[in-house]
Amino acid sequence: MIKITQEVLSPETVVNQAKTSDSGCVATYVGLIRDNSRGEKVKSVEYRDEDGKAAERLDAIAAEIQRSFPVNSVVIYHRIGVLKVGDINLVVAIGAGHRGEGLAAVARTVDLFKERLPTAKKETYLDGTTFAGH
Repeated sequence: MIKITQEVLSPETVVNQAKTSDSGCVATYVGLIRDNSRGEKVKSVEYRDEDGKAAERLDAIAAEIQRSFPVNSVVIYHRIGVLKVGDINLVVAIGAGHRGEGLAAVARTVDLFKERLPTAKKETYLDGTTFAGH
């Protein structure tokens, strides 16, 4: 299950989506907007799905994880819009038979998300400067 939304993310909701009867755990990652980046104090971070394909890119990541790890479910929720320091921007929850596989799959999912950032990202700093990237 993949979701791109402007709504506040609830880790509990994502965990509940990942639960399966054959899973011994749901391994999770909750990404937050931190107060610093590139040596600057962060005011906000904006994520945009400029081409409307962010969900498709997240689906590709989830499919790769399911091919690479013995997991039962992969759930990724990504929040877009302008987020403030402390806001949740990403929740990954993976149902697995055992914690080792689940934790490894979560780590790889987050790595792929960072490598292939499915949305455009713009950081705004307290001094008014910005940095944009993918």
